[in-house]
Amino acid sequence: MGGVTTPAPGLAALRPRLPSPLQRIEDERFARRGVRLLLKRDDLIHPELPGNKWRKLEPNLRAAAEAGERTLLTFGGAYSNHLRATAAAGRLLGFATIGVIRGAELAGKPLNPSLARCAADGMRLHFVDRATYRRKAEPEVEAALLERFGPFYAVPEGGSNALAAQGCTALGRELRGETDMAAVACGTGGTLAGLAAGLAPDQRALGIPVLKGGTPHFLAADTERLQHAAFGGRRGTWDLDPRFHCGGYARRTPELDAFAADFETRHGVPVERLYVAKLLLGLTTLAEEGAFAPGTTVTAVITGAP
Repeated sequence: MGGVTTPAPGLAALRPRLPSPLQRIEDERFARRGVRLLLKRDDLIHPELPGNKWRKLEPNLRAAAEAGERTLLTFGGAYSNHLRATAAAGRLLGFATIGVIRGAELAGKPLNPSLARCAADGMRLHFVDRATYRRKAEPEVEAALLERFGPFYAVPEGGSNALAAQGCTALGRELRGETDMAAVACGTGGTLAGLAAGLAPDQRALGIPVLKGGTPHFLAADTERLQHAAFGGRRGTWDLDPRFHCGGYARRTPELDAFAADFETRHGVPVERLYVAKLLLGLTTLAEEGAFAPGTTVTAVITGAP
């Protein structure tokens, strides 16, 4: 008689709200150019998994369960929405979670609200120096993590791998027939890779990078690499506009904060500052520059809440 097989966890028990709502916004900065603005409210998919992280996590959670792994290890910065979502999913589904955090100098200091939420959800926080963090994909670093924590299922930074890109194709499919262009704020390129692949041939995707560094060259290369891993080659029509990072990841400017506060006042929509505000600022600037032809429908993918 064969052994008992442990079933995959009931991922449906998380009760995601799919498809996520599509909300029309009346904004004269778009309207006077003849452009229609929609918000794809992926921030409403699940109350405890910030933003669109469900789309990336679900296929990885399923793969971990099918492999018999009940511990998830993943990576992120001190303000990572991905870390928060992984910790919440672990608590809800009974997975142990480990977060490898960029910045050894943070160890022993009071946790910011994002990391405090991770810890409250049961995530073990492991702080590493920035040089080690940059080498996180190297065998020596993985071996050290295995020795310290034991077996685990690894999910990459931002949740972006081939499975995540495949999961995000549903986002594009939900927008077929609804928009001419769909735009998303980009950290690692996983959502953009899947979004573009899921859109119809007559639609296009735009990524607004929130990092400074080597973007858009490196982010474009990463997005294309993810598409090759997930789909066997480049998919969809997509591009990047690197002008709206406002100083880099987790950086904000008074102008960005003022724009976000004004958008909230105008439309009653809470605006997350590190990703979503930069996306909306980028689209508003592009509309005012005349980048969209009259009659165009533009959709902003809202990937997180404040």
